[in-house]
Amino acid sequence: MGQMSIPPAARRLLPCAVVTVFALTACSSFVPEREPVRGQATAGGVVGSFGGAGDASGGDPSAAPSTAGPSAAPSPSALTAEAYRAELEKAGKPVKEALRKLAGTGGLKSLDRRVESTASAADDAVARLSGLTPPPELAAQHGTYVGALREFADAVGAARWDVESQKVCTGSSVLAELEKLGRLSQMKTAAKGLEGYPADVISVKVAERKNRRLSNGKIIKSESRTGRGSMKVHNGGKQDAVVVVTRGGKRVLSFYVRKKGRTTISGMRDGTYRVFYTTGADWDGKARAFTRSCDFTEFGKKVPFKTTYSGGYVRWNNWTLTLHAVKGGTVQSKPVKPDAFPK
Repeated sequence: MGQMSIPPAARRLLPCAVVTVFALTACSSFVPEREPVRGQATAGGVVGSFGGAGDASGGDPSAAPSTAGPSAAPSPSALTAEAYRAELEKAGKPVKEALRKLAGTGGLKSLDRRVESTASAADDAVARLSGLTPPPELAAQHGTYVGALREFADAVGAARWDVESQKVCTGSSVLAELEKLGRLSQMKTAAKGLEGYPADVISVKVAERKNRRLSNGKIIKSESRTGRGSMKVHNGGKQDAVVVVTRGGKRVLSFYVRKKGRTTISGMRDGTYRVFYTTGADWDGKARAFTRSCDFTEFGKKVPFKTTYSGGYVRWNNWTLTLHAVKGGTVQSKPVKPDAFPK
């Protein structure tokens, strides 16, 4: 039996790699002796006046140059309603499309690019619309709309920092945070001021911020489990976790372990496994990811299961892994990039 642990701050897995080998005869069992593995746990935010001495007119008002100066450029002609409608459509279509992609399912993979594309589309729309002269009766509403669009673009741009820090981990969570700031509602209100024109660019429905959790030990995906081995997982951390187990590069098992929870998975087939886990808040089953405060880790050691038949005895492996710091643990976990985490 050996114990390994992971300090939460350094994202280290301190699995209690408890390997128990059982031998069955009639009612007897064989447990090989192993010294416990001991090690140091590592803690792991943009008129002039005329006349006077220098004036060529010599102070004579009649000789002074015209104060009007060169003829001022004429004000641009206001757009017709039809032309204004067309401009709104050209500006808004890319924003709508970018928002649809942003809201699509998926975790952190490509999320930074989707956020950047949405911010860029909104910036382009602001640049296009701010230089227009709308129909006179829409001047005030147009100004309000462009202002709301500018604030929306700024908020989306700022959201990239939350994505990079993994504070938000899915498109839906980015939109929920924007709605929390009121930017989506502000856009829809401004669009209503231009009623009858294609001004509404908020093409997606935004759900309120949630905190979805599965039951402790809930199997998310699993191959047939017909082996003798078992895997016990203890999550003593402050966040829920989803453990993903692969064999030969293929995901064969994933299950949910609530914070402070324990679960045992039986029937582990023979083979050598890699164990990953992700922690966070609000599990999105469609995205197969936590939507907020997400992190990704790989257990620092492969986990073998082997069944041996010899002389009337049957021996197999049982493993116990911990997702939190355990005194004396020696296995160091490895951070995993979101794109490399098995789905």
